[in-house]
Order: sequence, then C-alpha cells, then structure tokens
Amino acid sequence: MALRDYRPLTPTLRFKTLPTFEEVTKTKPHKSLTEVKKRSGGRNNNGRLTSRHIGGGHKQKYRKIDFKRRKHGVAAEVIGIEYDPNRSARIALIRYTDGEMSYILAPDGLAAGARVMAGPTAVPDLGNSLPLSAIPLGANIHNIELAPGRGGQVARSAGQQATLNNREAGYALVKLPSGEIRRIHDSCCATIGQVGNVDHMNVVSGKAGRARWQGKRPHVRGMVMNPIDHPNGGGQGKSKGGGGRQHLTSPWGQLAKGFKTRSKHKPSDRFIMQDRRVSRKK
Repeated sequence: MALRDYRPLTPTLRFKTLPTFEEVTKTKPHKSLTEVKKRSGGRNNNGRLTSRHIGGGHKQKYRKIDFKRRKHGVAAEVIGIEYDPNRSARIALIRYTDGEMSYILAPDGLAAGARVMAGPTAVPDLGNSLPLSAIPLGANIHNIELAPGRGGQVARSAGQQATLNNREAGYALVKLPSGEIRRIHDSCCATIGQVGNVDHMNVVSGKAGRARWQGKRPHVRGMVMNPIDHPNGGGQGKSKGGGGRQHLTSPWGQLAKGFKTRSKHKPSDRFIMQDRRVSRKK
C-alpha cells in the first residue's frame, strides 16, 4: 500500500494523506457475501444513547468474513482484493475448487491469482491457515484463535502481526502486537503473514468532513464544558476540572487516568506469560 500526499493549496490539503488503493483490484463486493448493516446511532433497544459520537455516515453493507477458515484441505484461488468499509484491513475474495466463494483478511503481499489453503495439511505459506503446532517457530501470523474452533480474534486490524516464539506442553508462546507474550493452545489456528494495508496508521484525513462520512460525530472535551454538563467543566480560564485539582473523570464520575479497569483476578491471567507494559520498558 502507498500513501498519496497533496499540494497545500488549501488548509484541508496541507496535511492530508490518503491511501492510493492501488492494491485493490475489485471494486464491488460479492452480493451473496454481504448483508444489511443496521445503524443504531449509538442507541440501544430502548432508544437511549449508550455510545456517544456515533451517527450519520455513508450507507454500508457488511461483508461476511470467514475468520474460522472452516474449509480444511480444499485449495482456493484469490479472485481479487477489495476495500472493506467495516474494517481497516483489506479483504480477499477467494473461490474454492468446488465453486464456493468466501472472504478472508488479505495479508500483505497477497495478490489476485494466488492460491491459499487452510487445515493441518496446508503448507506454511502466505495466506494459509494452520494450527499453531504446524507453524514454524519465528513465523509472523495473524487472525489467531484463542480457543480451538472459535475463529480468529487476535491481530486482525491493518498492519498487525504476532510472532510464534516457542512451544511447550501443548501450548504455543505467541508475542502479540502489544508486546504481551501469551500461552495459546497449539491446536488453535492462525494465518501466515502480516495483515495488509500496513500504512493505515499514517493516514491523515485532513478535514472533519471525512470523519462524518465514517459515521463519527464531534467529540467535545469535558474540560471546556460547563459544570452542569461534565465533572471537569467550569473554572476561570483553562483549569484542571472546574478550578480545583480533583482527578479527571468521565461524565459519570469514573476516573479517566490511572484507574485500572481490568479485573484483578481474571481467569485468562494464567495464560499471560509477560505483560505488555513490562515489554515496553525494555
């Protein structure tokens, strides 16, 4: 993927950096693999606003992605690479030898005409899905299962990749994109390669209008509100929370900085071999 810069003819274009979409080879989705995506505007089934800053945006169809790679031992040809408005990664349309069509996440370097396969008998090549027990150590992987047969849950966004470090006692040690090293059962499947659209993190919209196209509404800081609207509002001039020195909070009073939201005794803690914060200090 490449990025395109613009001449600063207007304030909007000065810092604008958008993808060129040169890797996209197919413009319209496969109709049978799409479904209606209902928009809620951030409201629940009672009509109450539960998620702020959501609304508007372009109409979208949801693409059904096969995160489980359920057809094992059947080769498939990549028909094309497509843009997916529902995720940062690109997706690949594949056709199995029996004629069935499916969508998968497109790893970096996968092109139309390539062949992919899933299952324990597949070769550990780009785009193939295998159990962790059959993947060579040191390989870059994505779309990783946390429980056998559940489907990929880890490393699915643009540019993400994890590394298979070791195997011991029926478990694989995987270094996740966050730096965390986690034990995952070696019968869980993962896909070889790095998720495509690697430069997504460097995209700069350049204007607020592009966020509105994506269904994002304006986000106002609590500190610039009035005291009646937010706990951090008020004060003469710029002040940390209404002129006082109380800790910054959400509109409902939960601490915004330093408050740990993860449970102290979460069952999955026993699978974490190295915390992500420890690895960043080294």
